[in-house]
Amino acid sequence: MEEQLSQLETVGAAVRGRLAAKHAAREKALPRCREAIRHCANSIRATHRGEFAQAEALLGQARDSLSQVHHDLEGHGDVYHAGFLHDAEKECAEAAITLAMVAGRPLPKPDELEVADAAYLNGMGEAVGELRRYLLDRLRQGEVASSERILVAMEEFYHLLVTIDFPEAITGGLRRTTDSVRGILERTRGDLTLAMTQERLHKKIESLEKG
Repeated sequence: MEEQLSQLETVGAAVRGRLAAKHAAREKALPRCREAIRHCANSIRATHRGEFAQAEALLGQARDSLSQVHHDLEGHGDVYHAGFLHDAEKECAEAAITLAMVAGRPLPKPDELEVADAAYLNGMGEAVGELRRYLLDRLRQGEVASSERILVAMEEFYHLLVTIDFPEAITGGLRRTTDSVRGILERTRGDLTLAMTQERLHKKIESLEKG
């Protein structure tokens, strides 16, 4: 019995050590994920203002934070997949995709951003909402042609997302995101159609007045 109890103390000490290391890693990772999310939000804001260099710099800071999180959580798979890292990676993908589409740059890939596939796809879905906001801003300024380009990108994103047919546990709730994208796309298509109709009518009236 004494030998068994002695072994129990050894087991307990080892378990406490491992849990302490896991807790320490989590406590380091959480604020860095929050920091990354904050940088991504500011990057998106800069993108909408047309400050692409600033948006890129902020995105770089977010990626640096995520890189450190990946390092902190090595060997702690359960913490890695707890959810908060997925959210931060999703925000990173959203910011990067929004910047690329607005600035006319190549679409960044998941491995380039160092984010998980599920986070990337959900970030793409979230980016559609930001692109709608950008499109409406362009419409208010009478830029119908650039708005059409953005709508095409939004439609292509949706067409990709609906082909991802895997369980929600694997895709991180992508089905819900895709449903939201469909609604955003329908409203945006209606807004752009109305704007284009009004533009054609305005041009026709101008032509008649000149004639």
